[in-house]
Amino acid sequence: MWRKAEKFLLKDKYIGPLVKKWGHCDISPRKKCDYFSGLVREIISQQLSGASASAIRGRFEKKVHGKITPGNILKQSEQTLRNCGMAWSKARYIRDLALKVKDGSVRIDRLNGLFDDEVIEELIKVKGIGNWTAEMFLMFSLGRPDIFPMEDLGIKKGFEKVTDKKWDKVKASKFAEKNWKPWRTVASWYLWQSLEFG
Repeated sequence: MWRKAEKFLLKDKYIGPLVKKWGHCDISPRKKCDYFSGLVREIISQQLSGASASAIRGRFEKKVHGKITPGNILKQSEQTLRNCGMAWSKARYIRDLALKVKDGSVRIDRLNGLFDDEVIEELIKVKGIGNWTAEMFLMFSLGRPDIFPMEDLGIKKGFEKVTDKKWDKVKASKFAEKNWKPWRTVASWYLWQSLEFG
């Protein structure tokens, strides 16, 4: 899916070596029926390490028998969600998402037809969903090619690791736009790889 992006990024001084080392980017858009569960997982993952988020997601999915739907979530109390290891705030956010999807005030079924900024505008109607969560959705659920989540700590660290210097967010974003557009999603994936796997 990302061959054109990889060919483009291979020419880059910083990302090129990572493409050679890590091979093909494995981001793959989710099916529409998985958008809701993707958002729930992204809320759970906010400000957590991969391992912690995975453990909480596992307990949560067991609790709802693998069926992450608005109806199943609304059957669970905040305390039940909290018992899976979530913070109280995340339990509330997930229930708010379920309520808004169920009552139609957030139409996740139409998100793939919107522009990136319109997707963000729609998703931030939900308590606890800000730019970071919306950007993760754009990248991992919709497979949008040109998202650069500079608020992500892993991206910041990966960026500084591969360039071997400190950057503020504004300069880093401008650099990414100048050098990696229109494939900043894929460049971001390689930055995460460099950080997680060395």
